[in-house]
Amino acid sequence: MSAELGKAFAKAKARGEGALVAYAMAGDPDLPKSVDVFAAMVEGGADVLEIGVAFSDPIADGPVIQAASERALKAGATLRRVLDEVVPEVRRRCPETPLVIMTYVNVVMAMGEERYAKLARERGIAGTILPDLPPEESAGIRAAFDKEGVDLIPLCAPTTPPARAEAIAKDARGFVYCVSVAGVTGMRAELPPDLSQRLDLVKRAASVPVVAGFGISNAETARPLVAHADGVVVGSALVKAAHSDGPAAAKQLCADIKRGLKR
Repeated sequence: MSAELGKAFAKAKARGEGALVAYAMAGDPDLPKSVDVFAAMVEGGADVLEIGVAFSDPIADGPVIQAASERALKAGATLRRVLDEVVPEVRRRCPETPLVIMTYVNVVMAMGEERYAKLARERGIAGTILPDLPPEESAGIRAAFDKEGVDLIPLCAPTTPPARAEAIAKDARGFVYCVSVAGVTGMRAELPPDLSQRLDLVKRAASVPVVAGFGISNAETARPLVAHADGVVVGSALVKAAHSDGPAAAKQLCADIKRGLKR
C-alpha cells in the first residue's frame, strides 16, 4: 500500500472516524472547474480523492456518472489532460490528500500501462481503480504499477464467492473496494442486509483497509458501515450535488457524511 494512502486511513482511524473516499469526474463541467470541486470536497472533510477519468462506455457507472462522463468528454478530458492539467492543480491545492484515479482498462491500455504508471507516479497518484479488469488478467498491469509504486486497487462484488473475495483481499494493494450492491453506481435508499457480513469476511482476510462503495449517498447509509469497514466511497451523490449546485454543495455533503462516519 502506498504510504500516502496508509497515512490517510490511519489519520481517520486515530480521529475515531471511517475514511471518506470522495469521487468526482475530472473535466465536469470543465477541467478548471472540476479542480474546484475536488478542492471543495477536501475542505468538507474528504480523506482520499477518487478522480474519475471519462470513458465512452463506463459499464460500472449509473446515469449520474455516465452523464458526468459525457460532459467531461465534451470538455476534452482525456487521460493525458487529466494527468497534465487537473491532477497537478489538485495536488497543489490539496497537498496532504492522496489521489486515486478511477477509469477503465481500455483508457490505460491506450496510453500504455508502463507509460501511464510512470506518469501517474510523477504526478503523485497513489493508486488506480479499473473496475473492468478481472484479477486473472491483471498481472501485467499490476507489475507495471508495482514498479512505479502505484497501487492497483481491487474490487470485490456482491457476486464474488467468499473464497475468491478472500484471495483478492489477501493480495490487495492500496485498499479493497467492496461493491455494496449488484449493478451500477448510484444512490440507494437502503443497502443489502448481508453487506456487513461480506465486509467482515473481506476485512478479516485483508492486509490493507477495506471500503464500501456504490449506493452510499448520505450519513444515514454510511453510518452503519463504519463498524465493518475502514471507510466508504461516495460518488454519484457528490457528482449530482456539484453539477446541480456547485462545489459548495459537494463540500457540504462531504461534511454531512463525515459526521455519519464517527465511530
